[in-house]
Amino acid sequence: MQLQGNSRREVGRQAAVVVGGLLLGGLLTRLLQWIMPPSAAREFFVTTVAASVGPLSVDLLVVAFTLGPLVLRVNILSVVGILLVAWFARSLL
Repeated sequence: MQLQGNSRREVGRQAAVVVGGLLLGGLLTRLLQWIMPPSAAREFFVTTVAASVGPLSVDLLVVAFTLGPLVLRVNILSVVGILLVAWFARSLL
């Protein structure tokens, strides 16, 4: 299935929203860890679930490189960050 021009832009925008949201969520997590005193609420917001892949080694005879491990860490504030970036991006359109 080949994507049309507008569909490609839409996929790019969605990827940018997710990546931006994850970055904002990571920033919010660090801020909350620094600002909020130790409590059950803090633990709820900053507890992460991590998924990792790798390392991936590629040897092309002339060039060899290794990527990884790649880790994706998601928590409640990451989801909040994605929603905030999506809301902001939608308000720009």
